[in-house]
Amino acid sequence: QGEPIRVLVTGAAGQIAYSLLYSIAKGDVFGKEQPLSFVLLDITPMMTVLEGVVMELQDCALPLLREVIPTDKEEVAFKDLDIAILVGSMPRREGMERKDLLKANVKIFKSQGAALDKYAKKTVKVVVVGNPANTNCLIASKSAPSIPKENFSCLTRLDHNRAKSQIALKLGVTANDVKNVIIWGNHSSTQYPDVNHAKVNVKGKEVGVYEAIKDDSWLKGDFILTVQQRGAAVIKARKLSSAMSAAKAICDHVRDIWFGTPAGEFVSMGVISDGNSYGVPEDLLYSFPVVIKDKTWKFVEGLPINDFSREKMDLTAKELTEEKETAVEFLSSA
Repeated sequence: QGEPIRVLVTGAAGQIAYSLLYSIAKGDVFGKEQPLSFVLLDITPMMTVLEGVVMELQDCALPLLREVIPTDKEEVAFKDLDIAILVGSMPRREGMERKDLLKANVKIFKSQGAALDKYAKKTVKVVVVGNPANTNCLIASKSAPSIPKENFSCLTRLDHNRAKSQIALKLGVTANDVKNVIIWGNHSSTQYPDVNHAKVNVKGKEVGVYEAIKDDSWLKGDFILTVQQRGAAVIKARKLSSAMSAAKAICDHVRDIWFGTPAGEFVSMGVISDGNSYGVPEDLLYSFPVVIKDKTWKFVEGLPINDFSREKMDLTAKELTEEKETAVEFLSSA
């Protein structure tokens, strides 16, 4: 049993957290033996709703959950953390420019980065979910200079899972039969879902996805568009953004950080681009294929990149560079 792991979830009264908290508390992420302390941060107007979430967590009667601390104060929220899952962000409102969205979020993530720097353990792992996730994560990292850049990652696992499941649906296999899809770049509609290196198990035999599907125009067209625009499609249908699938992806992402990736498999994660061998500019928070061992990620090296992929990878890097420049301008005045 041992000491509880101290886990912060921000935006804790929101709908992603509503799915996420139960999954973590019942042992889906850190294992069925590991006790947990939850710290739940939200803005002051949401505190009454958050009290309801705390009541429900109590009513689940979960043996692993040792304490739940609801708060609207950063100095309480960020203290002595083992892991911070930053779900809360300023959502895009109707008629809002991406620039306005960036400005509002720079303020939030500068403040939370500084609080991590001041109060959290230096070994803390930080996962940013709130959009624009890549740039928010970069700002948080820059605002927490005493915590290693490598400890920060942003969520592209939902896109990774979407890509896996589209391939599985097309071939009539399970998502577990598909491995090593890649999401390159930004968690936005410029991301590049790449299946050039992906494998699928068909009737007990492992084959490349291109070979299995035998439909290059679908793989280079509708497949990519479906994954890129899936979030918007869910909003259109549900009138709310992805919550259940986002929570599942966060669980997958954090569990892999904690326990490592399975042998022979890699996953997609937004990480600092420094030292990559794929021609992506340094100092961007960009989604790469990674393997994880001993809570440390490494780039998957040596994958051949064709011209089609190169163009798509450069396009999303360009968007991230522009986002970063805008955000860094705001950072000095935030």
